[in-house]
Amino acid sequence: MGKVILTADSTCDLTQELSKRYNVTGYTPLHIILGEKSYEDGVNITPPDIYKNFDATGTLPKTSAVNVGEYVEFFRPFVEAGDSVVHINLGSALSSSYQNALAAAAQLKNVYPIDSCNLSTGSGHLVIEAGKLISQGLEAGEIAGRIKTMTGKVHASFVIDKLDYLRAGGRCSTLAMLGANLLKIKPSIIVNNNDGSMTLGKKYRGRLDRVLIQYVDEQLAAFDNIRTDKIFVTHAGIGDEYVKLVYDYLASKNIFDEIFITTASCTISSHCGPGTLGILFMTE
Repeated sequence: MGKVILTADSTCDLTQELSKRYNVTGYTPLHIILGEKSYEDGVNITPPDIYKNFDATGTLPKTSAVNVGEYVEFFRPFVEAGDSVVHINLGSALSSSYQNALAAAAQLKNVYPIDSCNLSTGSGHLVIEAGKLISQGLEAGEIAGRIKTMTGKVHASFVIDKLDYLRAGGRCSTLAMLGANLLKIKPSIIVNNNDGSMTLGKKYRGRLDRVLIQYVDEQLAAFDNIRTDKIFVTHAGIGDEYVKLVYDYLASKNIFDEIFITTASCTISSHCGPGTLGILFMTE
């Protein structure tokens, strides 16, 4: 009887330490297209490359899903070795990667793609949960079924310092961006855990350090059944002092067993830009 292999799209933003801890065998990188050249997320392009290009050109990259053929070639060696694969995809509202993984799975046997209905470490939570179930000896089909019931229990959101990238991506007008930057308005982005789409949340106002503390308090107060085993602080191009501020504040609350700090991949960074930070957690 073969093993159960755990894989995911590159957008789940887990650290190498967490990937090793939960036996993630590999990641499928989404494509980042800058100008005429296509790169692989996290392989030969990093968020600072995107920021540098935006500063120079004022344009954002385009992102492209992993295609069916790439998934087939990625999954095939595991299947041919007699193993089963549980694969966590980026939310279907953001990418066709999940649909493409399903099409690839239909050409193979024992491959179980899962729509995370999330992004970044929102998906990462589900990767970790799948890793735990694999360690318990469950079969791939049962693991996939259980993980699918957890997607609505993952809560992901981010605060954005400036709206430049949202304007460049067509998500707000130039006038709105200038007004928000002038008034020090910092919007939050909420991930819809029904499909992974992003919606505008509360608009905070003031200094970033104060906004981040207020944001953390309000996110934690919004739920009365938060799981206390883990929480992610995931950021893109934000100063270390802000990451430390949020980490220390969460630690001072003595709620969570583990607080993980991770850096957002190119995909989320290209949507929100530098100066972005979020907390991502699960409820019971």
